[in-house]
Amino acid sequence: MSTSIKNQQAILDKLGITELNPMQLEAQHAIHSNDEVVLLSPTGTGKTLAFLLPIIAELDETCQDIQAIIIVPSRELSIQIEHVTREMGTGFKVNAFYGGRSFNKDRQDLNHPPAILMGTPGRIGDHLRRNTFNTEKITTLVLDEFDKSLEVGFESQMKEIIALLPNIKKKILTSATHKVVIPAFIGLKKPKFIDYLADGVSKLEVKVILSPSKDKLETLSDSLMQLANQPGIVFCNFKETIQRVSDYLKRKGIAHGCFYGGMEQNDRERALIKFRNGSHQVLIATDLAARGIDVPEIKYIIHYHLPLRAQEFTHRNGRTARMHNDGTAYVLKWEKESLPDFIEEIHPKVIDIDDLPIAEIIRDFEWETLFISGGRRDKISKGDIAGLFFKQGQLEKDELGNIELMHDCAFVAVPKPKANALINC
Repeated sequence: MSTSIKNQQAILDKLGITELNPMQLEAQHAIHSNDEVVLLSPTGTGKTLAFLLPIIAELDETCQDIQAIIIVPSRELSIQIEHVTREMGTGFKVNAFYGGRSFNKDRQDLNHPPAILMGTPGRIGDHLRRNTFNTEKITTLVLDEFDKSLEVGFESQMKEIIALLPNIKKKILTSATHKVVIPAFIGLKKPKFIDYLADGVSKLEVKVILSPSKDKLETLSDSLMQLANQPGIVFCNFKETIQRVSDYLKRKGIAHGCFYGGMEQNDRERALIKFRNGSHQVLIATDLAARGIDVPEIKYIIHYHLPLRAQEFTHRNGRTARMHNDGTAYVLKWEKESLPDFIEEIHPKVIDIDDLPIAEIIRDFEWETLFISGGRRDKISKGDIAGLFFKQGQLEKDELGNIELMHDCAFVAVPKPKANALINC
């Protein structure tokens, strides 16, 4: 018992976490003690860590095959969980398989099977049908955000996956909403429910900014100018709107990234990388970004379009005020527009743009993202990259930003004024 506690503390230290929250502690105990667990908790409360810690603690270090599979509704969420698991530094191999990724890459990774495999239902189901890996040792199945997988049409694939995994002993389901029905094909008998949804997002404020124009573009840009130097997401209902908003913000000189279905996977990943490292402080997105993406602590979100349902409102808002931090959800409302009942009933405060907080300037330069054509497969580490930029690039410690190390490449945030010189050195 003492060894597992020591290992867990080492993992938390690497993640910069001082202690687990009550939901994570209860979930950890439940997963260790029960074969079926349904974990319900708001977006941003740490569900990923809540199930990863007990799963890793129960892995067999001598096993050379896959032991746990995590099924997720989106490529971004599979990449996020893979990233978190790698950052834990446990020594266990992990891989994420998803549509848009080369199947040959998957096969190469399976030459040395991971202990934990995560991915989307379509890609994981494809591998199971082709018998590309041994399923005998897979005893743990996680259906993360399982309601979203059902909502976007993955029911048949999920049913097939469960049928093709005969030795599952532990099933863990997670969701951020109450409005879920667990299908019979999942085969739960007496699951242990962990429900923290009633806690909500305790430090979230919802405020309404009135727009004199039905268009709201000018109100949006004025709001973003006031909120400068703070990371935030602007939510739109349609990808067509995102292009129009993006063009307008470019003309106003407001740096931003875009994120929506229909973008090339590489473009979506790079938009998130630039958002995480501060090259972009603003991300304009559809509800695809409402859950299941790996982004930094968000200070605010803006509903440029009013969400169509209470569920979208909740998930969007869950991107801020995460892990009990403060956060604000701003609703842009045309003066003659009516708010949906689910917003009216919380009685949001109506404010002017002048009432928005003015962020203090953290540094006197902006970040730029540089691309490195080498990654983990080339035996490159973050330390190698940092050393290169400190020694050869002569950067000061506070001038080296976030380093994202991928399988075949890396991305590094550096001061914008020094980017060209670093490329040429």
